[in-house]
Amino acid sequence: MTTTATPPQPAYRDTPARRAVAFARNAWRGLTSMRTALILLFLLALAAMPGALLPQRTLNPPKTEQYIADHGWWGTLLDRLQFFNVYSSVWFSAIYLLLMVSLVGCLAPRSLEYVRSMRAKPVLTPRNLSRMPHFHEARLDASPDKVFETARARLKGWRTAERDEDGGVRTISAERGYLRETGNLVFHFAMLGLIIAFALGKMYSYEGQVIVQADGSQFCNSGILNYDSFSPGLRVDGTDLNPFCVKVDDFSARYTEANQPVGYQSHIEYQSGADLRNDVWKPYLLEVNSPLRTAGDRVYLLGNGYSPTFTVTYPNGEKRTQTIQWRTTDPSTMLAEGATKFDPPGITDAAERRTKQLAVTGLLAPTPFVHEGVLTSTAPQLNGPMVAVDVMRGDLGLDSGRSQSIFEIDQSMVDDGRLKRVARENLAVGQAITLDDGTKVGFDGVERWVSLQVSHDPTQDYVLVFAVAMLLGLGASLLIKRRRVWIRVSPAPAGEGGTVVQVGGLARTDQAGYGEEFHRIADAATKSGGGTPAKG
Repeated sequence: MTTTATPPQPAYRDTPARRAVAFARNAWRGLTSMRTALILLFLLALAAMPGALLPQRTLNPPKTEQYIADHGWWGTLLDRLQFFNVYSSVWFSAIYLLLMVSLVGCLAPRSLEYVRSMRAKPVLTPRNLSRMPHFHEARLDASPDKVFETARARLKGWRTAERDEDGGVRTISAERGYLRETGNLVFHFAMLGLIIAFALGKMYSYEGQVIVQADGSQFCNSGILNYDSFSPGLRVDGTDLNPFCVKVDDFSARYTEANQPVGYQSHIEYQSGADLRNDVWKPYLLEVNSPLRTAGDRVYLLGNGYSPTFTVTYPNGEKRTQTIQWRTTDPSTMLAEGATKFDPPGITDAAERRTKQLAVTGLLAPTPFVHEGVLTSTAPQLNGPMVAVDVMRGDLGLDSGRSQSIFEIDQSMVDDGRLKRVARENLAVGQAITLDDGTKVGFDGVERWVSLQVSHDPTQDYVLVFAVAMLLGLGASLLIKRRRVWIRVSPAPAGEGGTVVQVGGLARTDQAGYGEEFHRIADAATKSGGGTPAKG
């Protein structure tokens, strides 16, 4: 007996390159699985929670710094972990990008499978329909052709495939509910589009806040220097902002009897496009939930406050008047604090000028109440406003090269003795303080200011479209059911006459509710002629 030797098989060599390829393949399969996409979506929602619970540096830098200072090492640790810049943090961006890659990897093969299933015919009629979850059988007196035509008419609107079997048997395979998978794909593609739109919005959007006096003062969106704070997108340098101007004519607030705010509104005028060239102003009533939309930007009314007006009369008779916004410290009573700063006129020597600068600092009470010399406010409305001021004289630090808040003086100048308090007084409108050198500081009245926010997001319409598409897709995937039905029409055995009809049904997803629909189809298919009672 002759045997044939088996040629030796080449040995498998486990090389680093093969291990790297295998690792990459397995990592890609894991990343593009639906389970991973759902986990990443949950992580994204979880990662967004600190952005809602903790102050964010881009929105409120002073509050963020105060939170860090109040919480010691814990606040410092959160700051190092970027919890105060959540949406621009490394870990949030990593989850964001991984979710986008995962969705692309999930949707590509599912889309191909969906196209193939849409082009394919419904599956063959099973040989034994009685094994289906839903089954109906009847013997009818009508001819097979008439029964078949009745069944075909009843399945109008279904995807059907008709086939012939041996012995004159004809079948219909029908399927419905393809929009369920369509809705599923629409939901996931819309989610992917929403993620991309958000990413593009972060790149090409900008947002700025500015305080404008409500006395006809103007603001123009011509550059970032016109803003009090400005947050540009990654691709925005502030040199190509959409040009428009806003003029704030007045501001009014409505309150309940308990001094709770009911509504804020401001009559403004604006111009953009050709109106800028022709100097044409258009009126608009700006309210909290009714932003102005112009030149592709949105202008929101964020807040309001009071600006005291002070006039300084110098010993030589020269006067300087300023109306500067003060910061609201108590929104319920609109108690405000701030600093109004003055440079002395006619002094060219810088060293001498720095010894005679003035700052009027203190509190403003719209509806004042004085108890033992301490001023506070009892209501937000203007009702005989008063100020409690400290007049500081000396070097305000305006030439130091360091930025400083318009609401405060440089405390380091006070600590160094270069800025000293020379007067303290409670003043009503029309009253004044006379300093030791003859300078008079008078309180002339109060004006209103409004805080405006300008937002530009070129992807907001796309975000809305994708969000609506997500809801529609989700609704379709939850409400529409995939179901199948088969009908077999067979001539009765020789000598008996008539037609035997078998109807089988299968719900590919949720069985709930399909039984009633199946019975309606089966009853319609077996009522094309008299017959024996159906069984099933």
